[in-house]
Amino acid sequence: MHLSRRGVILGAGAAGGLLLAWTLTPRRFTAPLPAGPGEVAFDAWLKIGKDGVVTVAVPETEMGQGITTLIPQIIAGELGADWRQVAVEPAPVSGVYANVPLAARWASLWMPLFSGLADKPDDYLARRYAEGEAFDVAADGTSIMAFEMPARIAAASARAMLAKAAASRWNLSWEECDAVGGFIVHDKRRLSFADLAEDAAGYAPPSPPVLRAQPPGENPAEFPVGAPLACPRLDLPAKVDGSYAFAADVRLTDMVFAAIRHAPIGEAALGSHDPAPGKSVSGFLRLVEGPDWLAATGSNWWAAEEALKRIAPRFKVTQRADSLRIGKVLDHALRRGDAVEVARSGDPGTWLASKFEHVAGYSIEPALHAQLETASATARYDDGKLELWIASQAPQAARRSAARALGIGIDNVILYPMPAGGSFDRRLENDHAAEVALIAREVGKPVQLCWSRWQEHVAGSPRSPARAILAARTTPDGTLTALKVRVAMPATVREFGARLFDQRSLRGALAAQGQGDPLALEGMVPPYAVETLLIEHCPARIDLPTARLRGNSAALGCFLIETFIDELASRARREPMSYRMAMLGHDIRLANVLQRAATLAEWNGGATGSGQGLACHKMVVAGREGRIAVVASARRDERGIRVDKLTVVADIGRIINLDIARQQIEGGLIFGMGLANGCTTIYANGLPQTGRLGLLGLPLLADCPEILVEFASSKGEPFDPGELGASAVVPAIANALYAAGGTRARSLPLGAQAQ
Repeated sequence: MHLSRRGVILGAGAAGGLLLAWTLTPRRFTAPLPAGPGEVAFDAWLKIGKDGVVTVAVPETEMGQGITTLIPQIIAGELGADWRQVAVEPAPVSGVYANVPLAARWASLWMPLFSGLADKPDDYLARRYAEGEAFDVAADGTSIMAFEMPARIAAASARAMLAKAAASRWNLSWEECDAVGGFIVHDKRRLSFADLAEDAAGYAPPSPPVLRAQPPGENPAEFPVGAPLACPRLDLPAKVDGSYAFAADVRLTDMVFAAIRHAPIGEAALGSHDPAPGKSVSGFLRLVEGPDWLAATGSNWWAAEEALKRIAPRFKVTQRADSLRIGKVLDHALRRGDAVEVARSGDPGTWLASKFEHVAGYSIEPALHAQLETASATARYDDGKLELWIASQAPQAARRSAARALGIGIDNVILYPMPAGGSFDRRLENDHAAEVALIAREVGKPVQLCWSRWQEHVAGSPRSPARAILAARTTPDGTLTALKVRVAMPATVREFGARLFDQRSLRGALAAQGQGDPLALEGMVPPYAVETLLIEHCPARIDLPTARLRGNSAALGCFLIETFIDELASRARREPMSYRMAMLGHDIRLANVLQRAATLAEWNGGATGSGQGLACHKMVVAGREGRIAVVASARRDERGIRVDKLTVVADIGRIINLDIARQQIEGGLIFGMGLANGCTTIYANGLPQTGRLGLLGLPLLADCPEILVEFASSKGEPFDPGELGASAVVPAIANALYAAGGTRARSLPLGAQAQ
């Protein structure tokens, strides 16, 4: 029996002895941010050079979300640095940068028996786990809540040390000094950080650290669209001129390139293949066999890919994924399967046996990530050590996956974090890390593996399909008094957790699909005050591996709830916005953003022929709240769905960088438009039937509507806006299409038919 440290903890946790001993053991970390020539390192977050440049360590991969600007902005503001002299350095994998709030949020995945001991961001056990496992995972919008305070403390400590060095020269108290624009100042005297850094390293920071009175933030009223930016994105110039290096841009001496073919989805193994046809391709080098894949290497990627096309390897596959069968399994689970209660309020038992006034069935098809950059990684294996260049949202898991494939210790895997050309949670998976490690060992040279778009669709698990029934009881005037939401889908979050935390294979993790999964359905709880509520999950094993995708349960839940609420308002012959407002007396902040969005969009009541639809949503992550309201103007024409305008108001608490917040909302809206119109595929004989990016119905530049985004001023804790826009825009478009004279949308993508 394999006995991991986590297994020991869980097995002995009931007795308490080993669990207690482990949690009280002091933990020490190697300094993760070494100082280069002419640099002085302060803490794990920043270092200052003799040239005055402040280099900030960023522990998460940049995927377009702006983390390589947000963390430096937090540090620069607390430190008093000059933004023009701030640089970024990717941080190595280390427990110093543990994402404790996310570890707590996912406690049921890594500690299912005792998750209640570690499911709060301030729970000690969650911190010990996250630090001990180097849980540097980027997901669920938890980055700012995880890193803002550690970054501020590091910057405040460095500021105090610099002030002490300056005060010593000026013969005064360090508390009399301030830091502004890269200088320590006192009256008319000033000394640069560059002049003070070396001396400052000899001083001890105060304990507790002295933080600035105001946390970092930008007032929306002071930064309208087009206003000069206080902190422009640090990654933008390099992305504009093309010098920004992504995972596929790595180049090493004597490097070869690899392409790959994965087996169809099912119980599979590599079958027969004849290498002879590949030898006719100029630049082809050799083949590398995996258990259910075949890779070719070449002097360039085209040669490797072309060789595989000619070789056309065969696979032995049983239990192939098939959309028709998946649909039948989901339908059966929905109508006859056992249900797990996820949430309730009131007393559902008193009305479950009564007749519902309105019932609606929904079909959600699988959704592909459609990120710009396909899976790419570079590896160099020598003398039992592996160097890995990869973009990963879970870098420690990538190291573990590669180490396990090679049979070496994780300490022998050195990971160089790379940015990703989009992810949408796709880079939480690290299957390509193991593949490139094995290929590098076999060929004895540095190897860069890139999946083709077709292979990304074959081996990249989609967001889970689902079937749902929503039922309501209302008063004579149409007011919603009782709501039941019954959803059939795999336990997709538990399945993902089995891969991330237990290192199970895609097939091995399928066993988790048949469990109840509250995290998979948390977005189904409506933001409205409903007297009686029941949310049920009907778990179903569909034999199609599923994964997380931007918006996750919020995107599914918002679509179901907001289109259903629109139906109820229409049946009651009540205006959709006022119908919602009547149920939001308990949430004034959400009512305010809804009303403000309607005003900005010149909402006309959503009457038939208007082409206007609205939706609102509230998300709660680790106790922090984000709210959004979207008004869409949409119609159908000969080209399909046309969205003319999107008006958005969001309340996301204190905003650190308004421009990045706006980008995240706008990006989420466009991403959601893709989900509304496509991003799906049918599976037949274990293969997706859509292999090209251009066939997914993604919005083109010409399809992008006029977008107006405003933010409510708030002093609440910052909430990551990346998921909000993607969640609320789809039902807003669906409701707009109905108002334009269409039919009610009960499928996703809009207009799709259940398989």
